[in-house]
Amino acid sequence: MSVETELKLHISPEQLLRLKRHPFLRSLSADRARAQKLYSIYYDTPDLKLRRQAMALRLRRNGKQWIQTLKGGGQVSAGLHQRNEWESPVSSEQLDFEVLKACGGKLPHGVRNHLQPVFVTDFARNIRLLRYEGAEIELCMDSGEIRAGSSSCPISELELELKSGEPIQLFKLALALLDIVPLQVEHTSKAEYGYLLFSAAKPSANKASYPVLKKSQDIDSVLKNLIGAGLAHVQSNVPGALLNQDEEYLHQVRVGLRRLRVALSIALHLHADTELEALRAQVRSLCVKLGKSREWDVFVTQILVPLCTRLPEHAGLREILKASEQARKKQHKEMAEQLGSQDFQRMLLRFGAWMQTKQPDVSDITLETFASQTLKKRLKNVVKCGEGLREGDGEQLHSLRIACKKLRYSFEMFGSLFAVAKTRLYLDALAELQDVLGSLNDNAVAHRLLNELDNASRHEAILLIRGWMEHDYAERFADFGRVWKTFAYQQRF
Repeated sequence: MSVETELKLHISPEQLLRLKRHPFLRSLSADRARAQKLYSIYYDTPDLKLRRQAMALRLRRNGKQWIQTLKGGGQVSAGLHQRNEWESPVSSEQLDFEVLKACGGKLPHGVRNHLQPVFVTDFARNIRLLRYEGAEIELCMDSGEIRAGSSSCPISELELELKSGEPIQLFKLALALLDIVPLQVEHTSKAEYGYLLFSAAKPSANKASYPVLKKSQDIDSVLKNLIGAGLAHVQSNVPGALLNQDEEYLHQVRVGLRRLRVALSIALHLHADTELEALRAQVRSLCVKLGKSREWDVFVTQILVPLCTRLPEHAGLREILKASEQARKKQHKEMAEQLGSQDFQRMLLRFGAWMQTKQPDVSDITLETFASQTLKKRLKNVVKCGEGLREGDGEQLHSLRIACKKLRYSFEMFGSLFAVAKTRLYLDALAELQDVLGSLNDNAVAHRLLNELDNASRHEAILLIRGWMEHDYAERFADFGRVWKTFAYQQRF
């Protein structure tokens, strides 16, 4: 068994051709470029049991030789794919389970007799061995397609595979290539794209997930894993947000960035780091810019549309809805420019490079103690912000909402270290509190957006909207009193 370590980058076909001819690659090349034609058949059961266990089995033809490969386990972080790999030549275009067993590969029980071809990849590969800052890196430029039945999708990507050296060199090389051509960090493998084609399932936005922690783990590695989970959450939803497939994609990008900010603040509290501080500033700036599009989304869909539905003949409301839709489209365009920019890709690669650096061991406490101290600090801030809260105090409500968000995300990150049943009740109470505070904040933001829309011809309709919102605000603040008491009871845990 070997561990494959590679960084995947998407590149357009025209930029791929440009990169092939660039003198920078020639300056790094250890030998002449080689060309291959690769045809691979991927196998799984009809119910995709291998995929569900994060495994992939293929036969690949390279010239006249067939290679059998089983991949499994590993992880993806900031575009870096690390997977266990069992690979051996086979005599023909047939799976050979004895060869697989001999090289240490093991299939799940009951799979062997139900395997069938599910999709193929067919692409040309240009290979160069590069020497970059002491590392040997194989650069593969792939161009072709993935086919599953009558469906297909193109392949145009770079793979930087580490042959010797440290993984950080992959990210440094990618940053150098980004200075030459536009690139996008690729979170999804060819196999995963093939499975999406085969299943013909409608893609859906990905929600946050965190690794299960063990009390014996060291704090620095855990924090890197938590930051990596935040990055994966963001990256997996960006393509859907840019294609405008569903509003949930953009929502999850925003949520992922907020969760990432919380993980970064915890890491920076442990020890200072100038690169991580600079990256946190970029994430903060991106949150602000994407937050503007969310403000208009909520205002239009949760306030204006319901009100216009109740009063469909009101011309003033329809005019304000039209103006708001225009503002919303403008913000979405700016959002797409931000997420589709090379600055965003550069940030992802810098994160990837940072995650490969070794941090000084400055902590003399256990992970469990560190987590408890972090959560107690977050809780103390929530209680402080919630004391003596009055209905009209928008600034204190905003501070409480932010404090609750930080506590909830921190608790979800470290929650696996504590009793599951009590954790669930606590998080449910905190989530309900956060929802009510979010609604109150949306109401306050809507008043600000109405100020931007206000003019003499719209004044009457805007007064109508404000009256509707004030009634809703009073109801939601009454809900706040109830959920705050529930949370206060649960916080004893």
